[in-house]
Amino acid sequence: MSKLLLIDGHSIANRAFYGVPDLTNSQGQHTGAIFGFMNMMLKFIEDEQPDNFAVAFDLSAPTFRHKMFEAYKGTRKPMLPELKEQIPRIQEMLKAMGVPVVTKEGWEADDILGTLARIGEEKGFDVTIVSGDRDLLQLATEKVKISIPKTKKTGTEIENYYAADVKAAYDVTPKQFIDVKALQGDASDNIPGVEGIGPKTAQKWIAEYGSIEECHAHVDEMKKGKVLQNFIDQWDMAVLSKELATINVNAPIELEEGSTKLGNLFTEEAYLLCKQYELKKLLPRFEATETAKVQDTTSETFKRIYELADVEEFFDMLKKSGKDFVGASIMAGDDKRIKGVALSVGDSTIYVDCTGFITSDYLAHKLIEISKAGVKLCFWNLKDTMHLIFNLLNEDEKAAVLEKGGKAELFPNADDVAVAAYLHNPIKNEYTADDVAQEILGIIIPAPADLFGKKKLSAALEDDSFLEAVTTYACYNAYVAYASYEKVIAEIEKEGMLDIYKDIELPLTYTLFDMELQGIAMDAKALSEFGDKLSVRINELEQCIYKQAGEEFNINSPKQLGVILFEKLGIEGGKKTKTGYSTAADVLEELSATNPIISDILEYRQLAKLRSTYVEGLAACLDEDGRIRSTFMQTVTATGRISSTEPNLQNIPIRMELGREIRKVFFAKEGCTFLDADYSQIELRVLAHMSGDENLINAFKAGQDIHRSTASLVFDTPFDEVTDLQRRRAKAVNFGIVYGISAFGLAKDIGVGRKEAQEYIDNYFKAYPAMHTFLEDLKSSAKETGYATTMYGRRRPVPELASSNFMTKQFGERVAMNSPIQGTAADIIKIAMVNVHDRLLREGLKSKLLLQVHDELLVETYDDERQVVEKLIAEEMEGAAALSVQLEIDMNSGKTWDEAH
Repeated sequence: MSKLLLIDGHSIANRAFYGVPDLTNSQGQHTGAIFGFMNMMLKFIEDEQPDNFAVAFDLSAPTFRHKMFEAYKGTRKPMLPELKEQIPRIQEMLKAMGVPVVTKEGWEADDILGTLARIGEEKGFDVTIVSGDRDLLQLATEKVKISIPKTKKTGTEIENYYAADVKAAYDVTPKQFIDVKALQGDASDNIPGVEGIGPKTAQKWIAEYGSIEECHAHVDEMKKGKVLQNFIDQWDMAVLSKELATINVNAPIELEEGSTKLGNLFTEEAYLLCKQYELKKLLPRFEATETAKVQDTTSETFKRIYELADVEEFFDMLKKSGKDFVGASIMAGDDKRIKGVALSVGDSTIYVDCTGFITSDYLAHKLIEISKAGVKLCFWNLKDTMHLIFNLLNEDEKAAVLEKGGKAELFPNADDVAVAAYLHNPIKNEYTADDVAQEILGIIIPAPADLFGKKKLSAALEDDSFLEAVTTYACYNAYVAYASYEKVIAEIEKEGMLDIYKDIELPLTYTLFDMELQGIAMDAKALSEFGDKLSVRINELEQCIYKQAGEEFNINSPKQLGVILFEKLGIEGGKKTKTGYSTAADVLEELSATNPIISDILEYRQLAKLRSTYVEGLAACLDEDGRIRSTFMQTVTATGRISSTEPNLQNIPIRMELGREIRKVFFAKEGCTFLDADYSQIELRVLAHMSGDENLINAFKAGQDIHRSTASLVFDTPFDEVTDLQRRRAKAVNFGIVYGISAFGLAKDIGVGRKEAQEYIDNYFKAYPAMHTFLEDLKSSAKETGYATTMYGRRRPVPELASSNFMTKQFGERVAMNSPIQGTAADIIKIAMVNVHDRLLREGLKSKLLLQVHDELLVETYDDERQVVEKLIAEEMEGAAALSVQLEIDMNSGKTWDEAH
């Protein structure tokens, strides 16, 4: 028996919109509903295995077939703009997949679905209609099934209704379901119903009498009362409601033979739309098809060369060509050996394959040679590329790089297209060639999965059968680097960020590379001893928790822990979730005073995380020379801050005593000392400068304790009489204001009532009147332009401000207030890093910059250079920016990182 699957387009799109986070692509287009709709649709197709398939939609501005329909249904609540803009894109995607999208002027989707279901049943199909609208239950028959997705604690479940199922659930037939709706009404569909009649009464009456007409004919027999009188008085409304609730199964549409035949959904056109909307999780579904093709014909100019003479000739051509820049991409395996290099000057793109006399070492030195000859190489990730090149150098060459830096010894003439693209649009997740090709060049190129399927690039590089795919991939990377470089540079220049790229971001790439090469020495034995110490305390806590619980259980299982705390021990304040009780840290912290077991659990978690993340994690990252080398990420945070990974040395919890002990395992090498320089209240100083608030500026200029000064103003207390508690609360306000803290958030942070917290905020803005105006102006400016801007002109898009969702919009307002401050502070620390690093090299000092942690720099200085380096750090950090208040640093020294901090 043939199957026909019908989907209620608007209903499922609405469900997808509210069930998926508010996703946007790099163009700021909302895509969450598109992604959710496609996922749900494909799941229904997999489950139902239909032969025929169609999706019905209401028209965006329907004309109703009856004036009374317009009077009632025409006044339904309008769709949110974020969803409304995605409906045409969903329909565009469906059409690209060859799916019939059925609409009809003057007819609603319900009528279209009902008509198609009737015709399908008459033609002998088994029909399934998918909708969240229970009105469609009236269409159920022995051959027509209504499938209703429903969110339950275990996830989304599908309720299926044939005619018998409707009768079993509601005690009425599908046709009688219309009469039930006529009596009870439906606010969501503007069906008025009869006042006072709810679902129970409606079902009871129709089950007994069969229809509203029969009910009306037997009113004399029915129980007297207000509800019955309403029915008698509002009979006309009941009749109208029945007509409004009735789905017309005779709409003027046809189900032509073969018109709904389900074919290949994964077409080239659909693939290109998935790329355009950046629905990356859908792309793997296209892997098994031949549809993942490219829009662009550039690949016709790609060429692979592997003869030494041809390679030499090409490199000579590059040096003599007079080209301002060359796109470059290195292919390397897991062993960090170069397998090939692609180079592009636009009309000529070649892939040099490592074979025969063409070795990894040869190509590495050729790239260095042409960069030193003045050829600008545009890479995707300059820092990673320099690491690949460094690994291929001999020991003397490596020593020179460590001494003089990557810019002098590797690539004095290079650019990073990914970093430039990040600056242009910092809220994307990644900056690969296929992403930038689409955003900057407007073309679709193959992603790795398109060329290699499920095979990793490193594996494809070792497989000769993938040689053509590798050549294409490498050449596209080089070509897009070349073709997009000038365009993305032009974009950031137009946006006023060219100086940030040239003077901050690009130089920082070299600084971070050198820092990663240096690493930091770690005492593996001390780390192991610290791990043993943690294990002892963790075991003690474990036994203590079991004793208080009265049984052993898995402390790391939220479900088991929730049962112990809120059911067995009866602790009040537990919050139920879909999967059990919430045992999140913030929930337990609020309840920590109610039972000592909670404090023990929180400590247990902290110590267990310290052990797994830092003790075990750091041990796994230790290199053979006894040093840890973190990777510093330049293109991750939207505000411009640098992040650290593998291992993350920026998140060591130093406020905990045991957390601070982790820093004790990092030590300065023989003959050296650590100098740790930390900016003092840099964000508040930036805030004072940018807001121009005289009170805040004067407090800094007077050298006052800024939190005590704020407390004095906020609490109307003489400066010398401010209590420690007042100072702590003022400190929370000072830092909270920068992050757009609410009265609710402040109250929670400092343990006061919301009203009192609001008074603190109000008094703060009275004390610093220009601050309030400044922050409000930041929000207004971001709403008008769509982005927030730092003092240096760095932009952070804030698409959340355009959202109709209150919470999302509030988040956007906080971003608009915070990004200019935090982003400016990030710019300043980057400038300081570059200046400290470059000056150490310029003055021929052996001391090295090792780490950056938020507003802190760690330098390993040779003891005989210490005085010079201390002066250098102070000059470069305090002189990194000219503000209306002086930048100040706290500098300490020690043989371990902990001593120096």
